[in-house]
Amino acid sequence: MESILLLLPITPTGVVASVALGVVTVPFVVGKLREGHSRRLNPPPAVPGLPLIGNLHQLKEKKPHQTFANWAEIYGPIYTIKTGASNVVVLNSTDVAKEAMVTKYSSTSSRKLSNALTLLTSNKSMVAMSDYGEFHKMVKRYIMTSVLGTNAQKQHRVHRDTMIDKIIEILHSVIKEDPHTAVNFREVFKNELFRLSLKEAIGKDVDSIYVEELGKEFSKKEMFEVLVVDPMMGAIDVDWRDFFPYLRWIPNKSLEMKIQRIVTRRMAVTRALIMEQKKRIAHGEEISCYLDHLLSENTLTEEQLITLIWEAIIEASDTTLITTEWAMYELTKNPECQLRLYSEIQEVCGSRQVMEEDLPQLPYLNAIFHETIRRHSPVPIVPPRYAHEETQLGGYDIPASTEIAINLYACNMNKKDWDRPEEWRPERFLNGKFESSDLLKTMAFGAGKRVCAGSLQAMLISCVSIGRLVQEFEWRPREGDADDVDTVLLTTHKLHPLHAYLTPRGKVNH
Repeated sequence: MESILLLLPITPTGVVASVALGVVTVPFVVGKLREGHSRRLNPPPAVPGLPLIGNLHQLKEKKPHQTFANWAEIYGPIYTIKTGASNVVVLNSTDVAKEAMVTKYSSTSSRKLSNALTLLTSNKSMVAMSDYGEFHKMVKRYIMTSVLGTNAQKQHRVHRDTMIDKIIEILHSVIKEDPHTAVNFREVFKNELFRLSLKEAIGKDVDSIYVEELGKEFSKKEMFEVLVVDPMMGAIDVDWRDFFPYLRWIPNKSLEMKIQRIVTRRMAVTRALIMEQKKRIAHGEEISCYLDHLLSENTLTEEQLITLIWEAIIEASDTTLITTEWAMYELTKNPECQLRLYSEIQEVCGSRQVMEEDLPQLPYLNAIFHETIRRHSPVPIVPPRYAHEETQLGGYDIPASTEIAINLYACNMNKKDWDRPEEWRPERFLNGKFESSDLLKTMAFGAGKRVCAGSLQAMLISCVSIGRLVQEFEWRPREGDADDVDTVLLTTHKLHPLHAYLTPRGKVNH
């Protein structure tokens, strides 16, 4: 009021009149401003819900990406839901998702984490979950330089080749021992992928490690459970207090103890792996790896160092497995697609094994990869963000502090963008020549400044693995498994491992 009154003519004979005018003018002006602001606001449509809990009761199936996609058919590609005390804008089309991740990035670059994820990520001390800022730029530069960038991929090429050779060797051994057994593909692939992640992260594959903090020796299988499986399950655990922050004072002991145990064990095992490799470094053994690079930079706290090493292990061990297993599942139940891929490989490679250099000449193999990440998006919903300032998305006004959920599943199942999206059809990506921009078409690796740092490695490992597996073997589904598309809770992780009958093809020169 004072600032408006100062603009009024205050004279000895007009003080009272001026004050009176000010008293009338202020509410009138403020009212007009509010009226104008209200008129300009254009919020997205809201999905009707219940008092207090909003739409939470409608998400009880634990497949929110599917529920969100169904709502998009009713309310459009962008709408709001209420989850307890929070308003969430859900984006379900490629155009509006790209707008949020690229065009309006400066307004939506902060992460919104659950209680569990806050603990598991050491309060955003990792590349994928950190807010965009100096820390994020620094640690992303570290992992690109040492592990995931183009030059680093050349350096780690030998590890990828060794991994795939070992997988082929194991599969040949299994079916030689019993040609009539159905091979558990996941078990073989995940073990070798885990070995690769350890080599890249700490410079060495480790079969077991003694963890002094926990007083026991951990086998390779137990390390995988502690570093990969348990944190993934903990990340999708739902704490009802996330939806009602004003009730955070109420204890949720069972979940708190579960998450804390996961964090404690994960930190202890990762710390033990780091300490073991520090001894190697102290003895003058030089192996170029992510840990060596982080230690040489000397800019991180111990907790940040442990979290970043763990991130490199879990992310290399999980999403690539999901994509490759789904691709092999689809090829196993689609023999005509499998034969087409085999014929393409024969034409390009002959009796020589598929290599990374062959990928640009194998358009159908690339199409299989892209169609798989479209139909079975490894991350169906991008980790939530929130608008830290008022912005616009899809022509709607988005208030500051609104949470934003990007539903990649709905984007990739949108009938306006994809013909018969429920079908797995690699042919849809055969547009003349393989283009890296197809990664943006499905957005499986995100877009803009937060695009996934590991997209190149994931594509190289998955594509070459798929090519070699089809080049070496004919795949047939186990009885009753052809329609097994169940997934694990909130994820698109295949619920049941792929089991398939393998028949060796002609000799491949290694």
